[in-house]
This record gives sequence, structure tokens and C-alpha cells, in this order.
Amino acid sequence: MSLDAELHAFFTSRYPDIPAPARAVMERAGRELAESGQADAAPGPGTRAPDFTLPAADGQKVTLSALLAEGPVVLTFYRGAWCPYCNLALRALQEHHAAITGRGARLVAVSPQVPDESLTLAEKHGLAFDVLSDVGSTVAERYGIAFDLPADLAAVYDSFGFEMQRVNGGHPRTLPLPATFVIDRAGTVRWAFADPDYVKRAEPAAILAALDTLP
Repeated sequence: MSLDAELHAFFTSRYPDIPAPARAVMERAGRELAESGQADAAPGPGTRAPDFTLPAADGQKVTLSALLAEGPVVLTFYRGAWCPYCNLALRALQEHHAAITGRGARLVAVSPQVPDESLTLAEKHGLAFDVLSDVGSTVAERYGIAFDLPADLAAVYDSFGFEMQRVNGGHPRTLPLPATFVIDRAGTVRWAFADPDYVKRAEPAAILAALDTLP
């Protein structure tokens, strides 16, 4: 089963259980985000990937340029461990981790959550790749994918018990769009995926195909 099919199946099974007033808020916010054109601000193929240094789940600092000195990087942004679609996407990437590293690339995931939350996520899902903390979404902003939740949607998420204030280190309303970038050793984006729809994620097969095009 493709990741897209798995995500759609999960959405179809769970979304009807969300109370109608909450669904209405979520659907309106989703439409507004899509209409904003936010995804168009993400770096596209041929553009320079902004460098960054972020803490990993174990506290070590990870710098993009240092990783690129060793080979290409697959950089993926996710909303947080509270997001079941993010968890499905991360597990799919873990299943393809050997194929990614076998192509000489390094996989790195970034979220706005504090390192302790990243560590819990990595341990829970047995992730073998770096999970970095972009508290305040400053790196996501540099990549053009950071956005603020509307107040009513933030309230819905609070009602779901997501504890955004705590897990995002005091930045409860700022999140990244789901996005993935394949970056070559020169620091140039060669393939990009960014979508305002939280149900849609980069397909691992497409990531591998992009890596196969790198020299």
C-alpha cells in the first residue's frame, strides 16, 4: 500500500468521529491555508536550501551544511508527534530508510516540538534518523512553510488534548506545512514537496526516484 493510500484510509476511518463543529473549523482553516498560496513560498528545484543548525533528540547539534559535506540530504518537516498523519509518514520513511541511505543520502526530520518530545517520538517508532527540534519554527519560516493556526483551530486542537503550548515550547500556534526536500551536496534543492493539506505527504517512492537522478 502506498503512503497516500494509507493516509487516505486513516482519514476516512477517523475523520467522521470528530465532532461536527470541530470539523467545520478544521475544514474552513484548511481552505484558507490552501487559498493563501503558502506552499508556493517553499524552495523549489534549483534554489538554494537555507542552512541551519538545530538540536537533535539526543541534544547534539546538527548542521545542514555539515551533513551535505558527506552527501545529499532528504529534509522533511512534520507538525509533531500529536499528528497521526505525521506519525504514519515518519514510519513510512523509516521503512525506506535503508533505501535512502543506500543511495548515499541522509534523512533528517524537523518539527517545532521540544527535544524531549522528539526523543519520545524517535524511541516510540524506532526511528533511525535524526529528529530535530525547530522550536519557534524559525527554520520552517526560512523555508517559507511556517504558518500560524487561526485562534479557533488552535482552540480545537487544545480540546483534543494536544498540549501545543507545552510540546512546542511556548509557541502553540506556529506550525510547518508538511514538506520534504531532496538537497544535493552543493546545497541545491533538486526535488520538493509542500502541501497545505495535512493529510498529504511526500511519497517515499518519489523521494527515492529523486535521489536516483542526482549525479
